Amino acid sequence: MSVVNTRDRTINTKIVYYGPGLGGKTSSLASVHQQLDPTGETPLVRLQTDEESTLFFDYLPLALGPFDGYRLKIQAFTVPGQVKYNLTRRYVLLGVDAVIFVADSSPSRLGDNLESLESLRGNLESNGIDPVSVPLVFQWNKRDLPDVTPIETLSSRLNPELLPAFPTCAIRDLGTFDAFVAATRAMVDSVARRYHLSNPGESLGEIAARHLSSRTRST
Repeated sequence: MSVVNTRDRTINTKIVYYGPGLGGKTSSLASVHQQLDPTGETPLVRLQTDEESTLFFDYLPLALGPFDGYRLKIQAFTVPGQVKYNLTRRYVLLGVDAVIFVADSSPSRLGDNLESLESLRGNLESNGIDPVSVPLVFQWNKRDLPDVTPIETLSSRLNPELLPAFPTCAIRDLGTFDAFVAATRAMVDSVARRYHLSNPGESLGEIAARHLSSRTRST
């Protein structure tokens, strides 16, 4: 979970992109990174497997005054989607503060989506984390395909709780930033509750979301 560093006055948080192999996790994170850091000042670090890559980037700290002078620092990871890398996925989920689940909209991948979502819950529990306690946002990715699973079907099978969900096309930068902002908003509000932080009139999650949006407008 999030870590408060009183020496450099930062709150370190972690968002993980999860989902089936080749469903668009890497493209989604790369899309968000491009929109937040188009000049590449904070590089993406790739850890290549033999079939796909997992990514890590440490986003530049966001100065959020209402956090009593603390800066919010977001680390964003992807995990390898292949089943044989399940131990790696479990390890990456250690200390997670929010998850973005990237579902593949291809009709043939519905079973893979369900299996991956079940593994997410199982890996969180193996790490001693209650899945219900972790903010979760869904991406219905690859909506540009000519034949896609209806969003209503994806929602009913994967997201019956009607958590935040966004149709996306990661390779075209469509919807990915909105999903990231939603995950950050929910994560910051969760962290604020954990550390008993508050701001009169506006949630800290909303403030964080506004900072993210202003960051993209200024780049």
